[in-house]
Amino acid sequence: MKSIQEIYQKMEQPGRVVITMHQKPDADAMGSALGLYHFLQKLGHEVTVISPTNWAGWLNWMSGCKGVVDFEKQREKAVDILNSAEWVFCLDFNIFHRNKNFEKPLYDFKGIKVLIDHHREPDTESFDYGISNPEKSSTCEMVYDFIIASGNENLIDENIAACLYAGLISDTGSFKFTCTTPAVHQMAARLMDTGINHTEIHSNLFDNFLENRIRFIGHVLTRRLEFFYEYNTALIAITRHDILKYEIKTGDTEGLVNYPQAVQGIKLVGLVIDRDEERKWSFRSKGDFDCNEFARKYFNGGGHFNAAGGTSKDSLS
Repeated sequence: MKSIQEIYQKMEQPGRVVITMHQKPDADAMGSALGLYHFLQKLGHEVTVISPTNWAGWLNWMSGCKGVVDFEKQREKAVDILNSAEWVFCLDFNIFHRNKNFEKPLYDFKGIKVLIDHHREPDTESFDYGISNPEKSSTCEMVYDFIIASGNENLIDENIAACLYAGLISDTGSFKFTCTTPAVHQMAARLMDTGINHTEIHSNLFDNFLENRIRFIGHVLTRRLEFFYEYNTALIAITRHDILKYEIKTGDTEGLVNYPQAVQGIKLVGLVIDRDEERKWSFRSKGDFDCNEFARKYFNGGGHFNAAGGTSKDSLS
């Protein structure tokens, strides 16, 4: 994988570009994709964002979100767009199996593949150009750096700023996680200078759910949460019946894994959700427990040192 700096000059010639991200995109994945989308459009490129799957409804407020192609619902259209593109930017993932059924079309893509990501142990051989930096707070921060380094800071408008700010506050836990550096605050200040309404963005992300989610959380914390104090560990196991009973949609379980971390002495939290075809795992830790290594070793996953995820074909029990 060559340095991403080598594509700045190539970007001056408008072309056909696809931007994609990991399955079930969160605020950082969607925010970085749409922020880059608006930026590349300003440079004259023909740009399409393709999501491998559906996404949470509380992301739809982002400018450009209505035009995102859902691969699972529009496979033929998505593949045609990808195959006619010259570039594909891969954001917030670093190995193709995180794209679910979109994995093979991306792997087979004959154009230029560009990686922008902050997760550990990237599959660098699958990308032509890129940057991977686990020290960065978010992919949105990396897209912001990409725009600045390209010499086009003047193109950052309110639409770009709002998308990037959303991912920034999401992946930094509203600036409380250890990944929050002075550069993060400097970025936030620069984005706010565009006139974005940061209070409204926060509300769109964190105060934008239905009643059923609140009742679901109460049920989970009362009946599905176990503590193993001898291991300084908590476990949440959500059944398929829970998902159906409370009509849980994509994004409704966001942040649930963080709740037990508020308990004194708890250093590791595991959340497992019983999906149709697999069990989806999320892990959060405090201190020196490496969630990334743990998820990679046992759950075919990965992520960050204190936050990672994976899957299992085993039954919930």
